[in-house]
Amino acid sequence: EDEQIVAEIMGRRFFPDVITHKTWEGFHFAGHEIRITEATDCYGAVVWPSALVLCYFLETNSKQCNLVDKNVIEIGAGTGLVSIVASLLGAFVTATDLPELLGNLQHNVLQNTKQKCKHQPCVKELSWGIDLEKNFPKSSCHFDYIMAADVVYYHPFLDELLLTFDHLCKNDTVILWAMKFRLEKENQFVDRFQMLFDLEMISNFPSLNIALYKAMRKGRMKA
Repeated sequence: EDEQIVAEIMGRRFFPDVITHKTWEGFHFAGHEIRITEATDCYGAVVWPSALVLCYFLETNSKQCNLVDKNVIEIGAGTGLVSIVASLLGAFVTATDLPELLGNLQHNVLQNTKQKCKHQPCVKELSWGIDLEKNFPKSSCHFDYIMAADVVYYHPFLDELLLTFDHLCKNDTVILWAMKFRLEKENQFVDRFQMLFDLEMISNFPSLNIALYKAMRKGRMKA
C-alpha cells in the first residue's frame, strides 16, 4: 500500500518536454497544472518529496480538512507548492520564508494562483524566531492551519523553529507537518515538539522515510 500511494503521489510530478532557460518542474494538484521555478543552488528553492506528500493529503482529504475560507500560514514555504495547492483549495494563505527566497516564492505563487483562487495568497518574510510579535502579533493574527513540509533537517535553527510554531499556534490551530527522517538530532526535535503539542501521525511512507503529522496545542480547552 505504501509503494502504491507513493507511486501515485510521485506521479503528480511532470517535467518540461524541452530544456528551457529556467529550471522548473510541473505538478498536477487540485485540478490544476502547477509549474514551479526552481534554483538548484539553494535548499529552499527545490521541491522536496515532503511537499508532495502534504499536497496529496490536502487534495485527497478536502472534505475532512476543508480549507475553504480558512486562514493558513506556511512556514518555510520554499518554492510555494504547498501554499499554491492550499490556495487553489480555497484557503487564504500566507506563504513565508527567508528574505532571499521571497522573489522566487512570489513568482511561483503569482504565476500559479492569479485569477484561479478565491483568495489571492500573500507572501511575507518570516525568519524563524525573529521579530515574531512585531510581524505576527498574537492579538491580531489567528491561523486555522499552520503548514510545514521538510522544515526539520540539518540546520542550526531548530530552537527558533519550535519557538515559531509556539508563537503562531492558538488553541484551535491545526498544524499539518510533513517530515523526512534523516539524522538523530533532527529526529529528537519530534520529542521536543511533543512537549508543547499533541502529535498524531496521520500518514506514514516508509519507502520515502516521510511521516505526515497533525498537531494541536497541549492543554487547549476541549468541547
